[in-house]
Amino acid sequence: MTQGYSDHFFSTVDGPRLHYRDYAPVGAARGVPVLCLHGLTRNVRDFEDLAPRLAMLGRRVIVVSQRGRGRSDADPRAERYQPLTYAVDMIGLLDALGIERAVFVGTSMGGLMTMLIAAQQPQRIAAAIINDIGPEIAEAGLNRIKANVSVRQPVTRWDDAAARSREANLAAFPKRSEDSEFWLDFAHKTWVEAKEGQIELAYDAPIVSQIDSSDVAPDLWPFWQPFQAFPTLLIRGGISDLLTPETVAEMKRRKPDLDYVEVPDVGHAPFMTEPEAWTAIEAFMQRVA
Repeated sequence: MTQGYSDHFFSTVDGPRLHYRDYAPVGAARGVPVLCLHGLTRNVRDFEDLAPRLAMLGRRVIVVSQRGRGRSDADPRAERYQPLTYAVDMIGLLDALGIERAVFVGTSMGGLMTMLIAAQQPQRIAAAIINDIGPEIAEAGLNRIKANVSVRQPVTRWDDAAARSREANLAAFPKRSEDSEFWLDFAHKTWVEAKEGQIELAYDAPIVSQIDSSDVAPDLWPFWQPFQAFPTLLIRGGISDLLTPETVAEMKRRKPDLDYVEVPDVGHAPFMTEPEAWTAIEAFMQRVA
């Protein structure tokens, strides 16, 4: 046990093993567990600051690296790097852990996974926290992500990894421009030491090839309908280029009881430990059984 969590592995139905962290509740356990789902190229470390805070609220917290990320196995079949595959994996993990219902916390792709699970098994979702994603994905943000993930050259020093992290993400965190500690921490969340002294991005390269290049985006609004059945908090980065204010307005129109918070001066995506985000999350979790 380290830092309040234990490391485990789960075998999916089609082979790859997934690494997950299991954070025990601090003090008396309260309410259903929390399942944290990261974005496209991230891993369990994306939640290493948020998960302990959730555990302090008395919640068991499960954080998973999806296949091909972090310490999880790569998938030999690149076509399975899709949110639907990951959603099936997460249902299987919950079954294996004996968790019938959970609070889903989904950042970006993790939010899309939550939408897919809501469409398949809405009874598994006690509540949802959706971080900077919606049923309409802005083209500008999607193009930026495609450009960022296409650059994968390894480095040999952590300072260089931090510089690369800053270059790729400065638009989302402009107030952190000169915060070297922030960018080094960012690098340690997204890069990993590999063989021969190289430091590489912590995701399988074929994941990039599976990003939808279609000019016609799928209609995801039907996947928002199941959210009528459970409490939901939507978090948006105030300068996000992926989730627009117009999409937020339509999400609110279709779900009038939607809780909402905006994190100023942050783009895609907030870490959810920012004061505005955490205050909203803490209040929201207090109302969730």
